[in-house]
Amino acid sequence: MNLISIQSHVAYGHVGNSAAVFPLQRMGVEVWPIHTVQFSNHTGYGDFKGQVFGAPLIRDIIAGIEARGVLGECDGVLSGYMGDAEIGAAILDAVASVKRANPSARYCCDPVIGDVGKGVFVREGIPEFIRNKALALADIVTPNQFELDFLSGRGSATLEEARHAIKSVHDLGPRAVLVTSLHTAETPEGHLDMLASDETGLFRLRTPKLDVAASGAGDAIAALFFAHYLRQGKIDEALARAGSAIFGVLAKTAEAGCSEIQVVMAQDEIVKPTRVFEAERLSGPTAAEKVL
Repeated sequence: MNLISIQSHVAYGHVGNSAAVFPLQRMGVEVWPIHTVQFSNHTGYGDFKGQVFGAPLIRDIIAGIEARGVLGECDGVLSGYMGDAEIGAAILDAVASVKRANPSARYCCDPVIGDVGKGVFVREGIPEFIRNKALALADIVTPNQFELDFLSGRGSATLEEARHAIKSVHDLGPRAVLVTSLHTAETPEGHLDMLASDETGLFRLRTPKLDVAASGAGDAIAALFFAHYLRQGKIDEALARAGSAIFGVLAKTAEAGCSEIQVVMAQDEIVKPTRVFEAERLSGPTAAEKVL
């Protein structure tokens, strides 16, 4: 499997491509990374060095790959942090180029917009670009709870509200939706949920909530879910495999007392998680038609 991953990159730590590329490689995926920014470290530290790359650079790199005659061998495009709306447009052009070369290729948009307790933390115009343009071309979208609420224009305080929010996101274009870091009124204390939905139904994965605040987990799970979904073809299996892997990585990160997600130290968890969680079906295909 070959994937293009268009995301941010940091020299120190693991967010964006620094969190997505190695886990994908560890599970046997060939990754062609394109960086939207290159920073010394993620912006949560308060200060950083580096620069945002312009849209022309992304277009040049795609053109160079296309000149090699290999775009037809690309199975999918993953996008994350965009930098600005112009870069977003270049990403969508890249998706179009890949799909022209390989109509069976899929696009997974990790809609990096903000988070609960932090609000929107990207540049003005990016959230609207993702909602109004990127999702129309996305086959898969992987929002966290805050991003789900923004994209759907709804709340998700209860499971029923989350169902309707997911339906609203499906209506914008994506066939499959993965919601990460979800906490509703039905989520037990000390746990977190993930929901995954496509035409086969709606599934939930529940794991213990770990005492770790490492950045990059969302970027890593989006990548793992995308690859497993393409490889397995079943959303519940992709949810279980990706969720179990990221739980294992975060557990090792917490044990080490690190503030950066430890994808290298915990790499075995990516392919053989210590603890395996099963996805729970919340609705079947018939009921899913009402949700979708």
